[in-house]
Amino acid sequence: MNIHEHQAKDILKKFGIPVPNGFVVYKINEIEKKIKLLNNNSYVVKAQIHAGGRGKAGGIKLVKAKDNILKEANNIMGKKLITPQTGPEGKIVKRLYIEETLNISKEFYLSCLIDRSSAKIAFISSSEGGMDIEKISKEKPQKIVTVKISSSKLIQDDEIKKIISPFNLSDKASEKASKIVKSIYRLLVEKDASLIEINPLVLTMDEDLFCLDAKINFDDNALYRHEDIQLLKDPNEIDPIELEASKHDLSYIKLNGNIGCMVNGAGLAMATLDIIKLYGSEPANFLDVGGGASKEKVSAALKIILSDKNVKGILINIFGGIMRCDVLAQGVVDAAQEINLSVPLVVRLAGTNVKLGNEILKKSGLKIISANNLSQAAKKIIEVAK
Repeated sequence: MNIHEHQAKDILKKFGIPVPNGFVVYKINEIEKKIKLLNNNSYVVKAQIHAGGRGKAGGIKLVKAKDNILKEANNIMGKKLITPQTGPEGKIVKRLYIEETLNISKEFYLSCLIDRSSAKIAFISSSEGGMDIEKISKEKPQKIVTVKISSSKLIQDDEIKKIISPFNLSDKASEKASKIVKSIYRLLVEKDASLIEINPLVLTMDEDLFCLDAKINFDDNALYRHEDIQLLKDPNEIDPIELEASKHDLSYIKLNGNIGCMVNGAGLAMATLDIIKLYGSEPANFLDVGGGASKEKVSAALKIILSDKNVKGILINIFGGIMRCDVLAQGVVDAAQEINLSVPLVVRLAGTNVKLGNEILKKSGLKIISANNLSQAAKKIIEVAK
């Protein structure tokens, strides 16, 4: 789960991590009252969307006087920002974050994330802040330091020293940086975050450190433990199809292809996506209906797949264990009849009640193509979708 910059900064403040003074607004008329909370000579107006590259898209503006804040806010609020992360459809700005500027001496990069390959928590730090860290890793790999920490123990002083070593700080600033690293580590563990990225972490002229921009992602599977984090979810930033899928407890992720997929089990779903790509096509989605899906859930899943206008064919790949093949087959038939299915449908069933499931599909009168195995199913759906 992603959250906005202003929400991330509120969380950082609760963990004692320094951020510039600022406030969020959802309507332009809120600014005049809230601006009294700030006391500075210059400010920055920031669009709040779940995407990077806001500045280049015109979503971040430096303002030299309070009188100009309203002008820039009006220019940004309601604007469609198109960045490399939003895709060509862009995102509409529905909230702004206004904060005081700082007298910056240097900019650094600092992040903390779950490194699944090593089953550890990794800190990544660099003296090159404010830039694309992927670009730095390719062009200046020597500028990046990675420190991996076992999540079963507290972060050690020697690890902290290595993390902040690229910053080349004075003793006074190093002490502040150490506190920030410890707090970020505690935040990641206590709130089940999967990523905390501070870019840039800035050193001011008077040797203070601040998190100038912040991005935090949380583990969806741990949200049940954090009601306060769940409340931060912004429905406007979630794909409408994914939002609808969540209402039916379906694991759905929209992709860029044209072959819709309905599968039970994440591993089988990934194998299905892989084989579609292997045979030269692209999947339109990841959709796991789970092990014990009801007829109604299957019907909802099929409708969700078809709501994507890019879908030219659907592959249903089910292994009946807990989920019976006859239940799935009846759900498919009901949904297809209700929505007047207009794209080719290939179904591969295996496992519990597979014969009964195939019989239901056969007697439905619908143009459903059966397949005996996954390889055959993938080849068939790619061919008919053309």
